[in-house]
Order: sequence, then C-alpha cells, then structure tokens
Amino acid sequence: MDKLKMHSPDLSQDNVAKIRELFPACVTEAHDDTTGRMRLAVDFDHLRQELSDHIVEGAQERYRLDWPGKREALVTANAHIAKTLRPSREDSYNFDTTRNLFIEGDNLDALKLLQEAYLGQTKMIYIDPPYNTGTDAVYDDNFATTSADFLKRSMQEDGDGNRLVANLESNGRFHSDWLSMLYPRLKLARSLLRDDGFIAISIDDVECHSLKKVMDEIFGEKNFIATLVWDKNRKNDAKYFSVGHEYMLVYVRSLQELKDHDVELRAPKEGVDEVREVFSTLRMEYGDDWKKVAQGLKDFYRTFEDEDPRLPLARFTKVDGKGPFRDDGNINWPGGGGPTYTILHPDTGLPCKLPKSGWRYPTKKRFDEEVEKGRIVFGPDETTVPRVRTNLFDNNDQVLTSVRYSYAQTATLEFEEIFDGVRVFENPKNYKDISLLVKYMTGPDDLIVDFFAGSGSTAHGVFHANSTYGGERRCISVQIPEQTSQESLAYKAGYGSIADLCKDRIRRAGTKILEGECHEGWNKDVGFRVLKVDTSNMQNVYYRPDQVDQGSLLDAVDHIKPTRTPEDLLFQVLVDWGVDLTLPIQRETIQGKSVFFVDENALVACFDPVITEELVKELTKREPLRVVFRDNGFVSDAVKINVEQIFRQLSPTTEVKSI
Repeated sequence: MDKLKMHSPDLSQDNVAKIRELFPACVTEAHDDTTGRMRLAVDFDHLRQELSDHIVEGAQERYRLDWPGKREALVTANAHIAKTLRPSREDSYNFDTTRNLFIEGDNLDALKLLQEAYLGQTKMIYIDPPYNTGTDAVYDDNFATTSADFLKRSMQEDGDGNRLVANLESNGRFHSDWLSMLYPRLKLARSLLRDDGFIAISIDDVECHSLKKVMDEIFGEKNFIATLVWDKNRKNDAKYFSVGHEYMLVYVRSLQELKDHDVELRAPKEGVDEVREVFSTLRMEYGDDWKKVAQGLKDFYRTFEDEDPRLPLARFTKVDGKGPFRDDGNINWPGGGGPTYTILHPDTGLPCKLPKSGWRYPTKKRFDEEVEKGRIVFGPDETTVPRVRTNLFDNNDQVLTSVRYSYAQTATLEFEEIFDGVRVFENPKNYKDISLLVKYMTGPDDLIVDFFAGSGSTAHGVFHANSTYGGERRCISVQIPEQTSQESLAYKAGYGSIADLCKDRIRRAGTKILEGECHEGWNKDVGFRVLKVDTSNMQNVYYRPDQVDQGSLLDAVDHIKPTRTPEDLLFQVLVDWGVDLTLPIQRETIQGKSVFFVDENALVACFDPVITEELVKELTKREPLRVVFRDNGFVSDAVKINVEQIFRQLSPTTEVKSI
C-alpha cells in the first residue's frame, strides 16, 4: 500500500521533469549529499548549448533583474516543506458550511501547502504586500544559509520558524531583502492561477519599478495588462510634492487565453446604482411630475465633489419613464464621408437636415431600428439635425479607466463603523474598490486569493460583490499572526495579532452585509474555515527513517505526534492528496470506529487502530474515490495486505493509501 508523502511538492524536481520532456539529453542523475539519494539534475552547460544558435563559451550580458539573494529565493520557492494545515474550529465562522478559507501562518508556507489542491484553480489574486518604506516589517526568510541548514529548516527540526523584521533603509540589502521576500511568493502564486486568471498588486513609488521587472520575469512581459493609478490621500506636510497616489500592477496568466476566447472586461458605471435608488425615491414622492423629479436629481448631482468619478453622470439631467437621459448625442459619421440617405421628420414629413459628415448609422434600416428603440430624438421640425438619446439605465457597463479615485476617508469611516466607531487600523484598503475589481475580473463562481490579507479588505470586498451583483465567489485569505505593537491602535483595541484583527473584521463585515439587502442569487456565505500553518503531524522518522538509531527505536513505533487529533490528520491528507479544503466533512461511527466522509465519497478516512476486514468491506459499499488509513492501524499484517485486494474486488475505482 502506497504511503502519502505528507509534505509539500518539490517543485524543483517537477521543473527538471519538464525540462527532460523537452531536452532529454540535458537531464541526468546526481547524488544528493544531503539525503544520500539519487535525484534528477540538469546539465546546465548542455542546456545552454541546446538553447543557443551558436557556441556558448561563458557568461553573457543580457537584460534581466538581479539582486543579492535571488538564487536563494528561487531555491526557497521550489523546496518542499514538512508542514501542515491544522483546523481551528474555535476561530472559524460557520466551519461546517462555508466554502471560504482563512489560513493563519506564513504565506510562503501556505502557498506551498495550497499547490496540490488549488493548482490552476484561482481566477483572481489580489495582494497589498508591505511597502518597502524603511520602517515596515518584511518576512525574514533567512536566505544566507547553507543547503544543509535550509533542508533542516524546511523539515522543521527547529522551532524558530520565520520572523518579521523591519527592513531599515540603512540595511545594505534594503531593496534585495524586499525582493527576496516577494519573489518566491509570486512564483508560487502564479501556479495557482487559471490560464485566464488575473493578479493585481498594490505598490507605491519605492518598489514599483522593481516589482514591474519581477512580474515581467515571472508572468511574462507579454501578459502585462495595465498599471492602475489610485488617487488617494493628499499629504499637506510634504516638502516637495504631495504624493497622493498608489499603483496597482495587473497581469494575466495568459493573454493568449483571453484573446482565444474573445474576453472583454466590463464593469458597472460608478454611481449608476446610487442614481437608480435616488430616482426610485423621487418617483415614489413625485410620481410623473418630471420637473420635480429632475430637480431632485440635480440636487443629488450637486453633492459630487470635483474629483468624484461619478461626475459624468451629472450630464443625465432629463427624465421620463425610462429614467434619466441625455439627448445631445452626436449623430455624425466619424471622420466624414458618411451615408446621406433621406430621413423624413415624423411631424412635418419633410427631409431632415443632414449632419455635416453624414449619418452615423450605415443604412437607413439601421437608423429606423434606433428610432424604434427610442434612441433618436427629432427637433421641432426638419431644419434641426436629429440627435442621439442615451438612457443612463440602459448603458451600465464600461471599460475601467487606468486612473481611479479612491475614497480613502470614506473607507476609514466605514471601517470604523464595522468596529462600532473604534479606530483599530491605519489606512485600510477600500473594500468597495476591491469589490469593483472582483466584479470586473471574475465570474459568479470563481475563487479569489489574498495572501497578504492584512485587515481583511479582500474578503470583505468578495462578500460585497456577491451581495451586490449575485454569485457565489469564494475567498482564501492568508495572514501571518504578526504581533501588534503596544503603541498600535489594534493592540489598544485588544487585538494581539494582525490575524486576530483580520478574522474579527471579516466576521463583523459579513454580519453587517447580511443585515442589509442582499442579491437573491447569493448563498449568503460570509463564513470562513480557519486553518493554521503548523509543523507536520508526522514524527521525523516518517521522513527520515534512516536517521533513527536502535536506542530510540521504541520511541518511533508510532510515527504520528501524540498531540495531533484525527481531524488534524485528515486535513494533512487533504493537503497532500490535493483535495479542496472547504468540502463538507461528515464524521460517522461505523463498527465502533470513527470515519470521516469528505463530500460524501470524495475521500474516506479512518485513523483509528485495530482496523478489521469487516470495516474495510463496509467502507467499500460507499465506493469512495479515495480512502486512507493509518499505516499501523490494522488489526494484523494480513489485513493490511488484503485491504487493497478487497477494494480492487468490491470498489475497483477507489485509490487506497496510508499514512
């Protein structure tokens, strides 16, 4: 019976295998001094020659971004770890029914542990990583280690883990440390994206240029979509310029995928829903008194500030039963030389005056169709050129502009409102901005990931998008339990870590959304299943049995740590086998044994001791896709040997493994 490996995949070996498919002669076997085993290795001299149209003799200059620690960062991205995700029901919200995840722990570990289950499954990744300001904390992944030390850390023989340290400007590796922190995480994130998936990253001036080069390298320059500029807070204390903007780099996994399927992105015009609400209220008050309705609408438009992105809506000042409209649209053929067919005025019956460059519609039939739809407005007689009418509520979609205005003050006030008026976080991201991007770049059933969750704005934005536009989008949030400083607002509000604050914000945001009106096409899932990154459930003997001496052999009889629960083991199996971590889980007692059923028969697991053939035969009746037992949990060696044969006879499609 095969054993589950119980650690994250070794991506370097996967990459070598891919190279071997293209260039078999470039891959050989080499002795690994660390493990003492043979492993695949690349003959780089041979590979360089395969990829060159001339003789390669040595290093050559080429366009690329380099920094001290880049190679170590690549090793970090590819190396496997012996860690797991342990469920925390007490920290979760609707653990048994939600399809959302909150992973507490280092996002580098989390991204590795998500590789099997969510490879190519994510439609959108949004992150707001720590900016490299000289005071912010960065993840200290300790790149200055030997290969042996690195392996030791990855197998978790020590308990130190990664730390958060301030990246001071006096540090000689100021830019390098930040890039080394982000690089492996972005490489892992790319593999989670679907071919038509997007990644959006918020960043400021300090590292925008470096981030662009890193993204070009990892995602490909051809897959760059846009740099969005978010106009935010003004800084009146600035010495030279008041920098009030941030950037957002947007890439797609494969631009060719979008082109092949003629994908176009469209978003609702900003403020249209608000105008619709105001218009409905005015109609209820004034009925068909269009003058009063129009005046009330103009009064609403006057509340817009000069930089308000809703300002273009103020041109829709006329109203009737179809809502606000404007009738000053240009009916000219663009560029001149348009068609000059005859259009008769509906009242006088005489030919209307022609526009200077001809009619904008290619044929009279098309013109008449627009008249039938009420999109053409005629003047009092034939001496006036007809105009195009545009109804606000008929034109709700638009391509988003690259320069966006974000209501930073409004975001702060709404954030405080969630926490009953208490300020607990500085400068939270506006969840409505993220909600707009979610609606723009995802479909109703897609998965969104944020592995720098911070205050939880992305999860809030996903809930808002679902409740506003409908759909059942799911969200995975990852946040390291960074301790809050005693001077911080979060600490004073009683939050010991940013992760605790984030979880509470998501709970509160979901509750508040459910109190309002919600789209009927939403399942109202505002919960999250909390999983915490931890050391493996398995003893070291499971990974390195050759290192167990005779004196400690009795201590290694059970290779599972005594403090771990059956549910802990179940989730490590889900991670290792690549099963969705949000599937429903049922626990049943069968013949006195505790048995887990994941999504009915997607996976069946029993980790109790003294497993008998009778129990095994009972489980075959469920015809599970996968089944897993404890390796030393069978009543006898004979039963252990017979298990695979029993399933092969009674449930031949079942895959059987042990831990």
